[in-house]
Amino acid sequence: MSQENNCCRVCSRGFYSCHWRNASKRKNACCWFSVVALVSLLSLCWLYICLVTFNDQEDVNWKGFKKLGRWVNWFMVVIIISAVLTSYCILLLLFALFQVALGEQLDLHWLHKIFLFLGVIFIALGVTGISLKWKQEWPTVPLSLQATAPFLQFGAVGALTLLSPFVFKGFHKAKNRWSKVLIAVVFVLVSTAILLCPLFIQSPCLIELNELPEKPELIGHRGAPMLAPENTMMSFNRSIACGVKAFETDVQLSKDRVPFLMHDNGSEFLSRTTNVKEKFPNENFSYSANISWEELQSLNAGEWFLKTDPFCSVSQLSEEEKEEARSQTIPSLLQLLNLAKQHNISVIFDLYSPNQENDTKDTVSTILSSGIDPRLILWLPPAMRESVNLTAPDFIQVYNNEMEMFDKGGDHLNVKYSKMSPEKIRDLRRRNVTVNLWVVNERWLFSLLWCAGASSVTTNSCHLLKDMEGPDWVMSRLKYTIIWIVVDALSFLIMTGFYIFQRDGEAKKQYSSLEQERTVSLLTHWVD
Repeated sequence: MSQENNCCRVCSRGFYSCHWRNASKRKNACCWFSVVALVSLLSLCWLYICLVTFNDQEDVNWKGFKKLGRWVNWFMVVIIISAVLTSYCILLLLFALFQVALGEQLDLHWLHKIFLFLGVIFIALGVTGISLKWKQEWPTVPLSLQATAPFLQFGAVGALTLLSPFVFKGFHKAKNRWSKVLIAVVFVLVSTAILLCPLFIQSPCLIELNELPEKPELIGHRGAPMLAPENTMMSFNRSIACGVKAFETDVQLSKDRVPFLMHDNGSEFLSRTTNVKEKFPNENFSYSANISWEELQSLNAGEWFLKTDPFCSVSQLSEEEKEEARSQTIPSLLQLLNLAKQHNISVIFDLYSPNQENDTKDTVSTILSSGIDPRLILWLPPAMRESVNLTAPDFIQVYNNEMEMFDKGGDHLNVKYSKMSPEKIRDLRRRNVTVNLWVVNERWLFSLLWCAGASSVTTNSCHLLKDMEGPDWVMSRLKYTIIWIVVDALSFLIMTGFYIFQRDGEAKKQYSSLEQERTVSLLTHWVD
């Protein structure tokens, strides 16, 4: 047993202080231990932010592409670095705790201090980047807590219970009264916050099972872009297998007035998803009106998907599917309308155009001449809405603004998921408003919106969400309250046991020390 303890001492000391022999005592050892604990907490929080915003990774990658002109999964790079940083900080903290438990001196090596400093800079840059360039993601964090807070609280209670012996040890070993008061006050405040925070936890999934709304319907975002190149006929065909209720796409008009499907718009709008630079190296197609439909059809719209693997999903495709993806071209709106008419699937789209009046007229004309049931058209473009309503009164008008929707007497709303709280979704559904939320890819988010009562979601991952038979969790408020009280009570009892055990141990040590001093004093007196 002594050899095992000695091995633990050497390993923890070696990794924490890089001293494989006895470490020297440092004045600021406790301060650096606090720094390690703080950076570990910060890295955990940052990793959590990265994981819950993973749903919108495509936005980050798209911003990177616009800046650098090269498609790289930048978000995955950030995730990997964050995971490595968090693992490093947690391991460092565990080695420090081992040293405290074994009675070893803490002496953080200077190299660890540099790494911790770099970690703080990385986190600060990440937070600053979100605040300046991606601030619309911050609402996702509190929203995610409605899905994770009950379980995070259980984890926090477990961590508090496991760490309490180290706190009690520091309390008993504190030499002055004020140090003991500070440790006690901080520990009581933190414990109270962790143990009682369920009083403030709210979640739409804290409901009875029989109160669970119907599963939201799925809308294929540019088809099924995880399984095929976005906005291609292969992609929309793959989304049909998911049972989508609508195709979501983006429409632009060519030089010869043919509506076609393409999301990217503006300068170099074809460069990400086609081989335009190879096909027309001397041309600069800045806008859709600069290129003809014949030229568009000559471009390859699938090879990029296999090369860049934007969703890390190409490995799931068979060789036949890869060959099919490789041969994709840019489809026209008419092709999509014919597919939708054949399968009785709705179509919703954004219209990107510098000439909204003429392009809207040509787009509506294409739709009406296709023979599709006009009630399958979910008209989203806000420009020329009144004119469209007069020309095609059976189109379903979809709004991206709640106030405008009610002013116009509409009942279909299409907004980003982070702009609407679960309570607001429930209120709108009670008023018979159809609420579609975009873009929802992760299970936790889909589960939360399911519990909230969303009518439908626009998604890149229809093949994953279609198989969900229920939200990830649903629990009655009473059941959660009982579990919370039981967990907190067990934690309190265990921590009380730790405190009494350590108090008695310290009392025995003090008694033994006094006995030794008395014995030494008697022997000294007897010798004299």
